Amino acid sequence: MSHLVLLLLQRLDVWLVWASSLCLHPLALAIQLQGSIICLGLALGWAFAAIVRNKELIRIKDGEQSGHSFSFLYSDMNDLEHSVQAKLPRVTIIMPIKGVSEHSESNWRSQLISLYGGPTEFLFVVESKDDPAFKAVSELLLDLQDQVNAKAIVAGFSTTCSQKIHNQLAGISAMHEETKYVLFLDDDVRLHPGTIGALVTCMEQNPKIFILTGYPFDIPSGSLGSYCMFEYHMPCSMGFATGGRTFFLWGGCMMMHADDFRKDRYGMVTGLRHGGYSDDMTLAAVAGANKRLISSPPVAIFFHPLVNNISFSQYWNYLRKQTFVLESYNSYVNWLMNRALFYSHCWLSWSFVLPFAMSAVQLLIFLRHLSGSIYVRHNFHMNGLVFACCHFVCVMIEMASLKHLSRVEIELGNALSPEQKPFSIQSFNWFLVFWALIVDNFLYPVSAVYSHVTQSIDWAGVKYHLRDGKIHRIERKFNESHIESNGDAKAYSSTSKGLLQKHL
Repeated sequence: MSHLVLLLLQRLDVWLVWASSLCLHPLALAIQLQGSIICLGLALGWAFAAIVRNKELIRIKDGEQSGHSFSFLYSDMNDLEHSVQAKLPRVTIIMPIKGVSEHSESNWRSQLISLYGGPTEFLFVVESKDDPAFKAVSELLLDLQDQVNAKAIVAGFSTTCSQKIHNQLAGISAMHEETKYVLFLDDDVRLHPGTIGALVTCMEQNPKIFILTGYPFDIPSGSLGSYCMFEYHMPCSMGFATGGRTFFLWGGCMMMHADDFRKDRYGMVTGLRHGGYSDDMTLAAVAGANKRLISSPPVAIFFHPLVNNISFSQYWNYLRKQTFVLESYNSYVNWLMNRALFYSHCWLSWSFVLPFAMSAVQLLIFLRHLSGSIYVRHNFHMNGLVFACCHFVCVMIEMASLKHLSRVEIELGNALSPEQKPFSIQSFNWFLVFWALIVDNFLYPVSAVYSHVTQSIDWAGVKYHLRDGKIHRIERKFNESHIESNGDAKAYSSTSKGLLQKHL
């Protein structure tokens, strides 16, 4: 047995020496240097994002210390006067929903119970009455019927676009004629009491804003899959922590002018309805093509508690949905932008991961050197260990910056929702965060290439097929079906279980 172990160690030493020399090639050193620069770039971006969020946190705390106990709602106490609140514009909140998850009801309650002083209407839009969400929402609205102006709308099955977009447009058709602003929310968004008021204030102060957006802060549930989801969002979050203008848009929170939909400005309603898959990517492309402003206020950060026991398959499906949006487009410029994002993200992801493998090789050969391997001792190069140590330092700086931003955003979220049970960064497992950085960046290019090759995705039981960037076929399994080309939700008919295909 000892002879076999010795033979295996000798072969390991030969492989380690070969791998170490390969890692010292100028090209390999350039890749490792690039990985270190990426780590420092992420650290710098998160540091700037923390500064923006922290300014808002300091404002709230200073207001509370000066006696303004509602500073989490408005920075100016005079904005709470009845004369000011009475002049606030009407807002319609549209929430396309499907199914019921672990945190759905608490999220819906946070969306309904708002301290916005102006007139509001809340529209929950489902695809059919058979959706479990319809019953859950109906019971919630019955419980709050004397407190909010809300209703559930059955939009019917989508036939020319994604179900989410179909539900959103159904909400647009049903909104009040005096609505000035429309706010789209995902069902996994946990609003703060002052969110609607803060968004309206930004829109009123700057009428040039085309879309106002925000971003979620994931609360991992403990599994590696949940930490991978958290890690996926965090690099993107720095693009939303600008305190103003941004080029990014998150479909989970979008406030827009209602008249832009009534007038089908820039043909965006037509573009969404006919072949649209991703609402945020489509609208971001419209904003870019027409040089319109997208803005993200520093208070637009929302807690997103992830469900317990997220499996790898659930995480993979989530990642597939994120990469698949790059395959949808509505113009040549939009296609170019998506291709640029596709190649740059894939390159940066694997450029981030490869240096970890190189550093691991250098660490292993150093350990074999310390253990007294004669073959390794004669072929050991200190330069490899130096590069590995430099990379390790850069990773630690990155992790420290990520932890600092997470702490600031958690404190800000707690300050914006003082009535809620506070979240704590103490619950985070930073060892899993580290592994999630590697796993997520390794799998992103795999998912992106798979999405590009297949041009199809299964989303909540509905399979969408793309052609030339637009949905051209929808497949769904059903027990109760209706087919309405105009999207109305009036006709229902019983049928045997089968597969519904709609070719566009």
